[in-house]
Amino acid sequence: MVKTAMYKHVFLTGPPGVGKTTLVQKACEALVSSGVGVEGFYTAEVREGGRRVGFDVVTLAGERGDLSRIREGAGASHGGRECMVGQYVVDVPSFESLALPLFRHTGAADEGSTKVFVIDEIGKMELFSQPFIRAVRQTLDGSSCTVLGTIPVPKGKPLGVVEEVRSRRDVKVFTVSKENRNALLQDILTTLQECLKRGRQNQ
Repeated sequence: MVKTAMYKHVFLTGPPGVGKTTLVQKACEALVSSGVGVEGFYTAEVREGGRRVGFDVVTLAGERGDLSRIREGAGASHGGRECMVGQYVVDVPSFESLALPLFRHTGAADEGSTKVFVIDEIGKMELFSQPFIRAVRQTLDGSSCTVLGTIPVPKGKPLGVVEEVRSRRDVKVFTVSKENRNALLQDILTTLQECLKRGRQNQ
């Protein structure tokens, strides 16, 4: 008899631009069409004249706010210091005002139901927010929802929370590449459905 791992959450990792967010969006569409409740947020590129100028955070309900912009003309200092990732200034208050309220619903699953909470992504920009880090940990440790998220590939100095997520025994990590991204969707959905089924049994 094959013993299946007791996964509760699913995370995608891979290099920037490989298609992690697109996979998350496709998985969400499939989950919603099968009657699963889905909440959370994803990050989207902001382009002007064909050039990437920053990133927005977009909720699954369609709300949108700034996450970061290229430094030029962006004097967004927080407490006297700019939060920078490469050439991007991170707008921490904007990110928190949109993302943090979403986490407040993660403990409110209806009796007998479980839902999927999307966190795209847990990366350098988002980790400037200590309340976000606390909310991620609480949600992963909670019992009411399965997380579908994305994390960056290890590069340079390890990001503490990212490595925590990667090493959790209840997290299944899929590595996305240009070669496998089209074939991965079904594996991701199958794993999520198993997580949700287990969640319902444990309620």
